[in-house]
Amino acid sequence: MKILIIEDDKSVRDDMMELLRNASYEVFIIEEFNNVLDQIININPDLVLLDINIPNMNGEMVLEKLRKISSVPVIMVTSKNTISDEVLSMGYGADDYVTKPYNPTILLLRINSILRRINNVSEIVKYKDAIVNIKKGTINYCNKEIILTKNEMIILGFMLSHKGVIVTRDELMTDLWDNNEYINDNALTVNISRLRSKLESIGLQDVIETRKGQGYILL
Repeated sequence: MKILIIEDDKSVRDDMMELLRNASYEVFIIEEFNNVLDQIININPDLVLLDINIPNMNGEMVLEKLRKISSVPVIMVTSKNTISDEVLSMGYGADDYVTKPYNPTILLLRINSILRRINNVSEIVKYKDAIVNIKKGTINYCNKEIILTKNEMIILGFMLSHKGVIVTRDELMTDLWDNNEYINDNALTVNISRLRSKLESIGLQDVIETRKGQGYILL
């Protein structure tokens, strides 16, 4: 897995590089900040660690422009610790946000969580002759198409990656939180119900089974 570090503080950059290499990642860095977007595309990383305060174009501007051409996972890294910075970064499409000084173990866990999530489910998945487009949030089946909300697709995506295995409500809510969708227990129930109804509307009947006291299973 290739991780790209975009950080102008050499000390911080070197520490990150050592941490990631010790965790067996292939690490790339950017030291010239004139053509950051072009360098990201050329390196084609699996994940980007992007500092907000970089020369020429701040990290949030880079992220905003990057999201127009790429869905590569991005974790924003900054010395700032304000709600406005976090909200702004997430609004531009960041997958996560950490502040310096960061906890190395927590950073690795967050990286692992994001990479595991994107590797578990491909962009296009076939399920019972239905075509599920994870990125577009659509399902095509028997010449019918339905559009899922972000939460519904996250739930279905998690179930697809655990097909035939019981998933608990806690696991589903944790995955939603990992995707920055903060829902409670009641909201999860509503989303499951809506997802079932949409699947049934195109002919996928009774594919999500409730296991009392355990969770759900995608058949």
